[in-house]
Amino acid sequence: MSEVRIEPSWRKVLDKEFEKPYWEALSSFVKEEYVSKKVYQPPAYLFRAFELCPFEEVKVVVVGQDPYHNPGQANGLSFAVNRGISLPPSLKNIFKEIQSDLGVEPEPSGDLSRWARQGVLMLNSVLTVLANSPASHKGKGWEVFTDAVIESLNQNKEHVVYMLWGNYAKEKGRVVDKKMNLVLTSGHPSPYSAQFFFGNHHFSRCNDYLKEHGKEPIDWR
Repeated sequence: MSEVRIEPSWRKVLDKEFEKPYWEALSSFVKEEYVSKKVYQPPAYLFRAFELCPFEEVKVVVVGQDPYHNPGQANGLSFAVNRGISLPPSLKNIFKEIQSDLGVEPEPSGDLSRWARQGVLMLNSVLTVLANSPASHKGKGWEVFTDAVIESLNQNKEHVVYMLWGNYAKEKGRVVDKKMNLVLTSGHPSPYSAQFFFGNHHFSRCNDYLKEHGKEPIDWR
C-alpha cells in the first residue's frame, strides 16, 4: 500500500508485499486495533528496525517474536527496550552471555539501536501486540510479512549471520541457505530456557565469521 512508510532500500525489495491481499487485511486490522485499543509498539516505531538498518547494511539478523506488552518497553527492535526502562529477563541474559563470551560489559541501556546502526536487524516476527496480552496479534499477517523479509535477505544477500534463539526463531529461519550464510541456533534467552542459551558463544562466532568474509565485526557493547 502506497502509504506504508518504510526505509527506501527495504521498500524496494518488499514493494510487492504491500500490494498483496494479506497486507490490506493486516493494515485494516492493525489500524482498527490502534484506534479502539491500547497497542504496542507506538506507530512511529513499527518499522524502526528497518530505518536503523537499511537492507544493504544488514550483516546480522536477530529474530524475536512480538513486542514487549508492558508500558514504555517496546521500541521497534527485538529484545530491546527504551532507554531508562529496566532490562527484561531475556535481555539481561543476552548481556550476561556477551560478557561471558567476549569479556566485555554491555552498556546498561536496553535500547539496542547501537547494534542496529552497525548492521544488526533486530527483527520481531510480529510487529504489534495488545497491552498486557502477549501474542495477541499472532496469526494476523505480520508473520507473512516478516517471512518475506527473511526471504528477501536470503535471496539477495550472502554471508549474513542469523541468530535464532528458541524453537520459534529456528522455524522462522528454516528458509535460510546455510551454505551461503551462518545460522546460529540455541535455546531462547528467557529464564525458562536460558540453560540452553548460555555458553552458545554466538557473539564471538558471529564476529569471527564477519571478519572471515571481510566485514567489520559488531561491537556488542
